[in-house]
Amino acid sequence: MSETVRTQLRVRASELEGRGWLNTGGKSLDLESLRGKIVLLDFWTFCCINCLHVLDELRPLEEKYSDVLVTVGVHSPKFEHEADPVALASAVERYEIHHPVLDDPELATWKAYTARAWPTLVVVDPEGYIVAHLSGEGHAGGLAVLLEELVAEHEAKGTLHRGNGPYVAPEPTSGTLRFPGKATQLANGNYLVVDSGHHRLVELRPDLETVERVIGSGTKGYLDGQAEIAQFNEPQGVALLPSELAWKLGYDAVVTDTVNHRLRGVTLSSGYVQTVAGNGVQRLLDAGPARVTDTGAGTWSEHHDDGPADFAADSVDVGALGLGAEVSLSSPWDVVWSGKLQRVVIAMAGTHQIFAFDPLSNEVSILAGSGLEGLLDGKAEEAWFAQSSGLAIDADDNIWVADSETSSLRRLVVSDSGVTVETAVGKGLFDFGFRDGDSAEARLQHPLGVTVLPDGSVAIADTYNGAVRRYDPSTKSVSTLARGLAEPSDVVVVQVEGSEPLLVVVESNKHQLVLVPIPKEAQQVDEGASQTHRPKSPVTPGNLELAVRFKAPTGQKLDDRWGDPTQLKISSTPPELLVSGGGTSVGLLRTLELSADVPEGILHITARAAACDGPETEDGEIPDHAACHLYQQDWGIPVVLQADGESELVLDLRGMD
Repeated sequence: MSETVRTQLRVRASELEGRGWLNTGGKSLDLESLRGKIVLLDFWTFCCINCLHVLDELRPLEEKYSDVLVTVGVHSPKFEHEADPVALASAVERYEIHHPVLDDPELATWKAYTARAWPTLVVVDPEGYIVAHLSGEGHAGGLAVLLEELVAEHEAKGTLHRGNGPYVAPEPTSGTLRFPGKATQLANGNYLVVDSGHHRLVELRPDLETVERVIGSGTKGYLDGQAEIAQFNEPQGVALLPSELAWKLGYDAVVTDTVNHRLRGVTLSSGYVQTVAGNGVQRLLDAGPARVTDTGAGTWSEHHDDGPADFAADSVDVGALGLGAEVSLSSPWDVVWSGKLQRVVIAMAGTHQIFAFDPLSNEVSILAGSGLEGLLDGKAEEAWFAQSSGLAIDADDNIWVADSETSSLRRLVVSDSGVTVETAVGKGLFDFGFRDGDSAEARLQHPLGVTVLPDGSVAIADTYNGAVRRYDPSTKSVSTLARGLAEPSDVVVVQVEGSEPLLVVVESNKHQLVLVPIPKEAQQVDEGASQTHRPKSPVTPGNLELAVRFKAPTGQKLDDRWGDPTQLKISSTPPELLVSGGGTSVGLLRTLELSADVPEGILHITARAAACDGPETEDGEIPDHAACHLYQQDWGIPVVLQADGESELVLDLRGMD
């Protein structure tokens, strides 16, 4: 694997520049102070699910190589809110990051290391030279091999210094709850709260403070059983099942056990926890017989397959995947019961899709989403989502989705002829803001929660704006119900007989639930629309030659038994930017034609390649029944068109140099 990631030139690492440091006890770090250690720079942003996956991938490596490896998280924000140092400090605590973090709000270090995507990993050797530059997730195996080589090489040279690193743990800030995720009201009037940071469920009384009971030991892990011993790992969402169905199943609630990549069933009468779906292995692709159909951004995995990787289809098959305990899931974030579908609907944040689970048959299926990250409406199998994180059902059995990375509110319209996807609020992957009014111009910022109000309008936990917003489908307009909240992650409607409905808001960064009245007249706020500010690549109008470099890792061979095993999918925002060269076709080379009439925009590029394990047979062919792998990386590249811009664009799939 290391042959595929080692750079060929001796390039000195750039200095680490930013606003400040976290997890260092107030000290500033530089590369000179880290000389003698292997330094792993993790360019991340706390909104990004792929970045969160990488945090978990790196933990075993950090533990194993703790005396020689220093991981430095370089926080390079996508959203305006993520540039807030208080919000960043909360995120570092929330995700239990146990390494130094550089706060880089102006993207100074991001630019110095030419990062193009979240996440990006850069390895610096003990002498201060860059030896690897990787994009996406799924690199733990290759990094382990590289680290062994670097340890041996620099121990022999005398340039490796063993010992403790610069990490200093911060003081904890939470109380009874710690970064709670979702909540739901129980029949007894209490609230079942997903206490994400404490890895458990908490039942609160109506005063929102008194703890009735706790389900889960509070220790991060995975264990079924009675309430006091069961273990979760950063659970996020919860949904109650209809009572008649719960009676048949023996459990009443379904919880998304997010980092365990599982659904758990909870029997409320006893607190007993059982696994109902998910095998604990993160889902990275959808594989059927003789077919590999999709994967999440920047990920790879393997399966045993009698045939090649098939790129003939432009989208995944929407349909059954298998039985619950046998199926791999990827960071399920929220769940809701659909009476029309008779399914538990799942926001599968890790693969940018909407799944469904039939608790009677145990069947798991894809309900909507191609697996590609972005905002695209239409038929269920063709739609694009981006880290969907909140779900709600309305009176017409439509499914409302808080699609966080596109800062949008989406709707799945369920009919006898199938499922279609519509966008109610939101524009694209890099567009956000705080603007009320007509929904076509309104803007949200990374919403995580959604619920339907009694009048049919939709309340949105507009997380990074610290607000609760409302979308009115009858007028197609957006207004603001409440402001000044600390990263609200969910909204629950409370209907008390004889009184006006109220909202219970999960205020995640204040570790509490708060009661918020629904105002008779909502606010109208306009603080503007924004776009993610990243360095724009200057390109020339007209032809742009695109090349994505890929080399199969050591021990693998490109699976060319049935033709070219590589693929590019390209589109643009706005669509008028791309005159020709868009769409999906095989190969990693493409000539794009860019319009001279569009001054700037974003190129959306997805590259895929399929390779299978060796060793090769005597005739150089891939052995039968070899394990095959699908590699994918998604880029959203801001470009500005100018006469002296570049006419070539070269990208690396999995960070190849």
